[in-house]
Amino acid sequence: MLFVTLTKFKKKAEAVAEFGNQLLKNLPDGVKIREIIWTLGQYDSVMIIEAPSEKEIFDMFLHHGELEYIETQTLVGMKREEALKHLL
Repeated sequence: MLFVTLTKFKKKAEAVAEFGNQLLKNLPDGVKIREIIWTLGQYDSVMIIEAPSEKEIFDMFLHHGELEYIETQTLVGMKREEALKHLL
């Protein structure tokens, strides 16, 4: 499954970057972060994550202190081609 996670930083960027480094070193089994993009605007970053289910995403953030460093909103996503298969 694909997930798009929008994040807002709750600490300074340097602290969030260190949190991110620790998160990347300790990903749950089956979780792959495809892309992390820092942004300007309402959200500070966007993450594209691949995981077997929502459970791994939930565990990934809560077990690594997400509540202290970032606020997240995670969306379930799928590639356009896959979505069209379900529609047609």
